[in-house]
Amino acid sequence: MVMKQKILVTGANGQLGKELKQLASSFPQFEFIFLSREDLPIHHFEMVRHYFNTYNPQYLINCAAYTAVDRAEQEKDKAFQVNAEAVGVLAAVCAAHYTQFIHISTDYVFDGMATQPYKEDAPTNPQGVYGATKLEGEKQAMELNPGTIIIRTSWVYSEFGKNFVKTMLKLMSEREEINVVSDQTGSPTYAADLAEAIMQIIQWLQTHSPLPSTESHIYHYSNQGIISWYDFALAIKELTGSTCKVNPIPTSQYPTPARRPAYSVLDKSKIQETFSIQLKDWKESLADCLGKLK
Repeated sequence: MVMKQKILVTGANGQLGKELKQLASSFPQFEFIFLSREDLPIHHFEMVRHYFNTYNPQYLINCAAYTAVDRAEQEKDKAFQVNAEAVGVLAAVCAAHYTQFIHISTDYVFDGMATQPYKEDAPTNPQGVYGATKLEGEKQAMELNPGTIIIRTSWVYSEFGKNFVKTMLKLMSEREEINVVSDQTGSPTYAADLAEAIMQIIQWLQTHSPLPSTESHIYHYSNQGIISWYDFALAIKELTGSTCKVNPIPTSQYPTPARRPAYSVLDKSKIQETFSIQLKDWKESLADCLGKLK
């Protein structure tokens, strides 16, 4: 009997973790182990080592993160522990066990001042605690495990958890009109599409020689298309037939504790070329997600 390769997924109750869970049955050649924050708080380093010794996975997809962008400004230590320190430990443990580490990062590592899509080697300059801790996590991962694959993504939403799409649906059902920021530009990422892309990368790794350790394995991923949050809200309104009025407002009218990037469009050509990944249009994926939420 052939032993199935094991894929360990941390942060299994988050948006991406749950989408990977939905996909798992389509990949019967793998044994998936899904660990939530309750099962494995990744900053409990002895527990991390224990799980690795128990399961000895071939792949680790780290979906665990401290993602409360505004709260991170007050909870710096907690954000650093989960987004940076724990990521370094996971990377080191993966290296010791010859486990391929796949880590999810964010557009917040950039300052949002660009005028064209960010390539992977663009200068980083996070503007808040969340972005700074995620960048430190990337650095620790690459330092302690040069084979780490890092996928930076932006504007993640899904049928699970808290996200922009679900917030808009709720507000549009409760109010006659809402205000949405129109001067922040980016590309949404449907977590189900990202989950599929990750599985495509794992399949690619099984049939190709290892990625050269001399190169940086940072990749950018989102859906295709460049929009504002206001455009995103209008599309949600249109696709659901809502009668709620959506008003565009500048960021200055919607102050938040942490600064949001004004421009967070990522250049995805590297992930497309390396792993032959096809990107879906943002609106097509939004329609898919809304269909599931119905």
